[in-house]
Amino acid sequence: MKKLVAAALTGALVVSSFSFNVFADDDKTITVAASATPHAEILEQAKPLLEEQGYELEVTVFNDYVQPNEVVESGDFDANYFQHIPYLESFNEEKGTHLVNAGGIHYEPFGIYPGTKDNLDDIAEGDSIAVPNDTTNEARALLLLQDNGIITLKEGAGLTATVNDIAENPFNVEIVELEAAQVARVAGETAFVVLNGNYALEAGYSVAKDSLAYETSDSEAAKTYVNVIAVKEGNEEDPAIQALVEVLKSDDIKNYINETYDGAVIPFEESADAEAAETEEAAEETEETEEAAEEDAAAEEAETEEEAE
Repeated sequence: MKKLVAAALTGALVVSSFSFNVFADDDKTITVAASATPHAEILEQAKPLLEEQGYELEVTVFNDYVQPNEVVESGDFDANYFQHIPYLESFNEEKGTHLVNAGGIHYEPFGIYPGTKDNLDDIAEGDSIAVPNDTTNEARALLLLQDNGIITLKEGAGLTATVNDIAENPFNVEIVELEAAQVARVAGETAFVVLNGNYALEAGYSVAKDSLAYETSDSEAAKTYVNVIAVKEGNEEDPAIQALVEVLKSDDIKNYINETYDGAVIPFEESADAEAAETEEAAEETEETEEAAEEDAAAEEAETEEEAE
């Protein structure tokens, strides 16, 4: 999610003062409130794909993180696309809204980038690493450092981790905590810097080419901070919303994301564990069906033999 100047991609931003049924039977228009980059850009690519299914997609860009939720709660917009799940849940709790996740679309990975050193294998005693100092981003940075064997966090620290949760620090690295926008500026003073996707791009880094390591699609952070299509509770199963989510998760959109954002935005994939669980469940159902069929066949055979006697 990024805070950018608002600009309407399709028409002027108008927020009505009343609510209405967002999915009238004859209404084939889907209205979505979005952040400019990458959300609205991705939605623009979805327009022709939705047109093929008979839907017209109208995208309006907002420059804040409050109005997009308010206009969906009121019914003025069908959906929004700008936020991750922790923010959505926090907003619901604070504002008393009833918004739900209709589908995860992409995430913007944290990466470790070169500072005075350009290989993680070169880390040495006392090296310094710069990380963002806000709660959410610092935790993601520390988890990424842990995933790459630089530190170990206390058990259960997870996505609320701070430097106080570092349990093992074999290289005695100094964690330099800075405001997120300032981290890249100390690359010449620290061994490595840890940045999220948009600040990496702003600093001139190619996420795909320059990062030494980054969050994988099945990481805890990616699953948690996936950016979602949010709708008012009860509308998540509406055919129009399902069509929108299906298109945004299509290969066409995935290819656009991969080709456009140089790794700063990555299509979200359902976890391999979930897919494995579904496969295992299907296999168990097949096995149970086969066993039942064998038992029925055996019973019929026994009945036939009994009649013959």
